[in-house]
Amino acid sequence: MANAAISANSSEPSAPDGDRSVAKAPRDYRNIAPYFFIAPAVFVMLVGLVYPVFDSLYLSFFDWKIGEPFSKADNVGFTNYLRMFSDPDVWESIWVTFRFGFWTITLEMFLGVTLALMLEKPIRGASIFRTIFILPLMVSPVVVGLIWRYLFDARVGWINYYLGIWFGIEPQVWLGDAELAFFAIVFTDIWQWTPFIFIIVIAGLQALPSEVLEASRIDGANWWQQIFLVKLPMISSILVIALLMRLIDVFRALEVMYIMTGGGPGRATELLSLHIYNRAFDAQLLGYASAIAVLLIVIVTVLSAGILIIGNPMKDKSDV
Repeated sequence: MANAAISANSSEPSAPDGDRSVAKAPRDYRNIAPYFFIAPAVFVMLVGLVYPVFDSLYLSFFDWKIGEPFSKADNVGFTNYLRMFSDPDVWESIWVTFRFGFWTITLEMFLGVTLALMLEKPIRGASIFRTIFILPLMVSPVVVGLIWRYLFDARVGWINYYLGIWFGIEPQVWLGDAELAFFAIVFTDIWQWTPFIFIIVIAGLQALPSEVLEASRIDGANWWQQIFLVKLPMISSILVIALLMRLIDVFRALEVMYIMTGGGPGRATELLSLHIYNRAFDAQLLGYASAIAVLLIVIVTVLSAGILIIGNPMKDKSDV
């Protein structure tokens, strides 16, 4: 019986060699499906980010003014770059930007982390305080500039009014003095962006595993030890990302400073991004402004890479 079955099976015609591929399993497209989902985002980044960067790099080799055809622009080679490195106004703007970034980022990180630690626990009125802290982040930068320009006004500003009533301080020309104007833009940036640090840090603190915190309490860790030895180390990756994002924002800050001071008095508040704007649209030196923009990109890239290398937010994937 078995021999008969074997002979019957052997008598069936075999598929030709050319048709063996038909019997293969269909290709599994599930491995490449995620790339189709991220393709629109990649396309938007290429169009909105990568292309402008390379276009600015290309434009930096030309002497082109607004209103004339680009075909008539002169190719000046590295002249714009040589001019940029010998221009004291550029280096002064870089110094102002680094000084501005140091004070704003340092104080925003300190205040944001402090407020998050104070309001991480479910206390009465915590939701109200959180809402109040987040409100400045929802205001448009243009509106922020207008509000604080009015508040710092030497004649009708509320700051001079209440300083005179409460402390007897004479009215100050906040936006007309170099140091006071710099203090004004630093204070405004802290008011606007501290909620950003607050939101990120409090989200990280509330996501910490309760078992680890309970274990530290059992081991005898007090409140300060829990903060500096448990909580902050566990959200170190979040702090690094927040620092990196604020660093990038500092170098592209423009609207608030432009509305409040316009870079003045003198160049006391002219950040590098505002200096680029003034060179491009006030002086109509688009090629020269593009060369400075390339320098800004290089500075931000180097600083960002340094923060990622030193901080290394991916060194421990178990971090929150």
